[in-house]
Parts: sequence; structure tokens; C-alpha cells
Amino acid sequence: MLAFERYIGIDYSGAQTPTSSLPGLRIYQATPLQPAEEVLPPPSPRKYWTRRGIAQWLVQELASGPPALVGIDHGFSFPLKYFERHDLPLCWPEFLVDFRLHWPTDGDNIYVGSVCDGTRGKAAARAGDPRWRRTTELRARTAKSVFHFDVQGTVAHSTHAGLPWLLHLREHLGSKLHFWPFDGWEVPAHTPVIAEVYPALWNKSFPTESRTRDQQDAFVIAEWMRRTDNDGSLERFFQPKLDAYNRAMADVEGWILGVEV
Repeated sequence: MLAFERYIGIDYSGAQTPTSSLPGLRIYQATPLQPAEEVLPPPSPRKYWTRRGIAQWLVQELASGPPALVGIDHGFSFPLKYFERHDLPLCWPEFLVDFRLHWPTDGDNIYVGSVCDGTRGKAAARAGDPRWRRTTELRARTAKSVFHFDVQGTVAHSTHAGLPWLLHLREHLGSKLHFWPFDGWEVPAHTPVIAEVYPALWNKSFPTESRTRDQQDAFVIAEWMRRTDNDGSLERFFQPKLDAYNRAMADVEGWILGVEV
């Protein structure tokens, strides 16, 4: 039996501001029988999605539409060393609130860079180290640290831009939405699920055709989720074979859907 009726892949970007129209923000959506197709933003003077627009669209879609699995291409949490350095409780919802307090990157006209340099926010009080990596990033091998800014393939900007919008979704949808694995490794039936993904795991398995790199990333996220649900293997990826220590760590650090042990 299929777990979901829709599969939504989101390629993310931490460039510019939350209301900037960015070609690096792409959404593809699939159904069990329909391969992934691009979802364009609502008609407006803006050609592309904005981060705020994606969050608002997700709230609307997940509150009313058929159960969906949403994969977003940025980090959902930080390494355990970050929590230890800043003496934070090992609680993901509290982490999101604390992060937005110091990194208000969902605010109007706020750039990730302006928080990094201290112009806005309180980044100095919640700094990380690019040498730190989460266990799931180590297992994925090529995944970069969420604190590794300004290098090719970085997820630092997109992660620091996207985390406040995860809190936004949680605040608006509450128990109607399941963030995997933070809300539990078992995925509840008839409930939309949001998971962190890393499209580089699957890109080589899908021809690019005429898609841009950002379109391709969003496409392969949605299409991989569709195919793994169809062939019955999705449940295996929701239950990576972690020992008790590493599972407890991943409860805080999160896990990339598709990374096997």
C-alpha cells in the first residue's frame, strides 16, 4: 500500500532576501501514477518562487490537499557540538525557536550575509564551526557542513535561510504535519511529512533532459520519492538501521532521507 498520494521536491536557495524571486527556488510535484512536473509560482510580476511564497504555498497545500511527502534540499538541524557549545537543550522545536531569535532570516529585507556579518540578528551568539558535520552528512560522504559558507556545493546559506520557515510551517500546521525524524521515525498514516533530502544521492540515476540544475534537483527529489513509494522501498529509508546511540543523536541532528547506514 502506498504511503502518500503526492511527492513534492523543493530545491532551495539562501540567496538574497525572503521576498526575492530566485531561479534557484524550484518545486516539482508527482503523484503515484504521474511523473514529477514543475509547479510554477502564482501569476505575479515575479518570474520565480520566493522563500516566503514557498512557505505560504506549503501551508495551504498541506492543510487541505491529499497526504504528501515533501523533500527539501537544506539542513534541518545542526551537529550535536553546536548544542553543546551553546548549552542548548537537545530539543529540535526549541532549537528552531532559538535559531530564529538569533538568525531572523525570514524577516523582510534580511540577507543571510547581513546576519553573518553582524549587521542584523545575533549570529555571534550562535556561531558554528565548518569542521563540524552531522552524522548523516558523514554517512552521505559528499554532503557539506551546514556551517561551510562560500564553497561550491554549500548548503550553509540555504540552511540558515530555510530553518525559520520550518518553524513557520510548524506554527501554522502543528500536529497536522510530521517532521521526520524529529516528530518520530514512524510515519503516521494520512499525514503530510516533511523530510530533509540531498538530491546529489540520486542525480546520476535520472537524465537531465532540458532541465536546469535547480530544476533537475527538484525533479529528482520528487521522482525518487514517487518511485521508492511505488516499489515498496520507501519504508526502509524511513527506518535506517542505526544503533541506539546514533538514533538518539539523529533525534537532535536529523537525518537525510535516502542515506543508508
